[in-house]
Order: sequence, then C-alpha cells, then structure tokens
Amino acid sequence: MIESQLKIDLHVHTDDSSDSTISLNEVVAYARIRGLDGVAITNHDSTYGALELAERAPELIVISGVEVSTSGGHVIALNATRPITANLSPSETIQEIHEAGGIAVAAHPTTVYKGMGRHVNGGFDAIEVVNASAFPFFLSTRLSQRLAVRLGLPQTGGSDAHHASEIGSAYTLVDATPDVDSIVRAIKQNKTAPIGQPIKWRQRFERGWLGLKRRF
Repeated sequence: MIESQLKIDLHVHTDDSSDSTISLNEVVAYARIRGLDGVAITNHDSTYGALELAERAPELIVISGVEVSTSGGHVIALNATRPITANLSPSETIQEIHEAGGIAVAAHPTTVYKGMGRHVNGGFDAIEVVNASAFPFFLSTRLSQRLAVRLGLPQTGGSDAHHASEIGSAYTLVDATPDVDSIVRAIKQNKTAPIGQPIKWRQRFERGWLGLKRRF
C-alpha cells in the first residue's frame, strides 16, 4: 500500500474512563466531523473500548491504547497487546509497554499540575508535544517541543478529549499506510507532525463542573 499523510487523534478517552462522557458513537461521529482518519482510545489504566469501536466503525483506524498512571505522571501506551500495570515507576512502565508490543509516549509532560517533568528521558518512544487539554497550552506546547528536540524523540499530538466536542482539536499527521502497525512504525521513525489548538474555555468549565458533580 502507498503511504499517505494520515490525521490521527492519538489521545481520546471514552466513558470507560470515569472522568469522560464520550460514547463510542460520539467518537465515530466527531471523527467524521473533524476529518480524522483514526483515533487512539487511551482510557485511564484500561484497554476497554478500542476493540468494540473497531468493530463498530471499520472505516476508522482504531489504535488500542492506555493512559497509564505511574509514580511520576502519565504514559500513553499505544498498540500494547495487553493491559499495563498501573502505578509503577516510569521506567518500569516503559519496559512493560515494550514487552507488550507497544510504544511509550510521554503524556502532556510539561503541564503545570500533571506533567512528568524530570521523569522524561530517552527511554520513551515519543513525546506528546501538542495536547489540546494542557494548561497553559502555549507554554506547555513550547516546552514539550523543546524537550522532544533535546531528547531527539518524535513528536505527537492529541486532544486528550473527555467530552465529544473536544475530539480532533489536536492530532498527529502521520506518514504511513492506513493500518495500525504502519502508523506505530511511522511514529517511531519520526514521520509525524503534531497539530492543534487548545480546547475552549467553555469546555474546560464543563470538565470542572462535571468533576464537582461527581465529587459531591
């Protein structure tokens, strides 16, 4: 197959994450609206959702992922063949992701309250440079880009969507054939370009309101 530039949102949550309201039908609908070729389903410490979505929308490239909680922040596991143990150290998490056949991406590494900071090193396969949900967005993007350049690692982008309208607000352009193995290979080979803008303030407010409702 001939390679083309694919538009993939590499960081999407569904309602299998406790802090997300997105149904699988909404993933399909908004992927179409945003002109995405594919998405990575990256629920918190869970592999649920991706397989069912792939069966429901065969026209959409679906990458099975996990946003793994570690002792030093969050790591996105892309294309892992099994669940990844939560709350290990970042280096242990990376090793387990590789053993499961996946690649490890440092999620929103330079954000104020959930970045990985000093825990990011050359053991990662890529750095999430553009995260539409990151705050402060432009500073985080600039610092994450510098980090990726310093470590010589590929750069990715994703919306980190927790509400449907956020899907596709950031994404990665990947030079690959339209299948998961080719996309993962292309990410490792640095055939990527992260693109995107921050989610709107209204969307941030909705997230905060939802969090308060669930807390009380």
